[in-house]
Amino acid sequence: MSAYIGDNIITAVAMYQGLWMSCAFQSTGQLQCKIYDSILQLDSSLQATRALMIVGIIVSIAGLGVACMGMKCTTCGGNNKLRKSRVAMTGGIILLVGGLCAIVACSWFAHNVIRAFYNPYTPVNTKFEFGAAIFIAWGGSLLDVLGGAMLAASCPRKKQVSKYPSMGGTRSGPPSSTKEYV
Repeated sequence: MSAYIGDNIITAVAMYQGLWMSCAFQSTGQLQCKIYDSILQLDSSLQATRALMIVGIIVSIAGLGVACMGMKCTTCGGNNKLRKSRVAMTGGIILLVGGLCAIVACSWFAHNVIRAFYNPYTPVNTKFEFGAAIFIAWGGSLLDVLGGAMLAASCPRKKQVSKYPSMGGTRSGPPSSTKEYV
């Protein structure tokens, strides 16, 4: 969103620029948005950021699909619990990759905004600062990474080792009664 610095304190129009369009919000409450006309007209870093965000979204959706197939409550893949947990772990790794792509895209866009803000050759009326969308994107991608990490960390071992001994044959002597107390 447009920055209010220097003599630019009182304005009738607030400008917003993002990956997909630029908008002007007027003091009358009217919002006008314009989608970027040509991909070739855009800066190469903005093109790469858009591509990276699309890749992150597609990979995250694929990771969600794989993770859903590995859930215990689904019948996809049979009843082999070890295989299902490995499929869920694979879905978590895919989610991690998608979330990292989105974080890189958000951070790259933020870096370009900061670099243009502190550039002395950028006119004061065209300087921008962070809007709400960049923080929402960072939060969503961090949640994506967190969910992927939790799924990826749930990889089971081949043999499940019990922390407690089995109940059969460990007691010595006759049982005092047929009731079991906790």
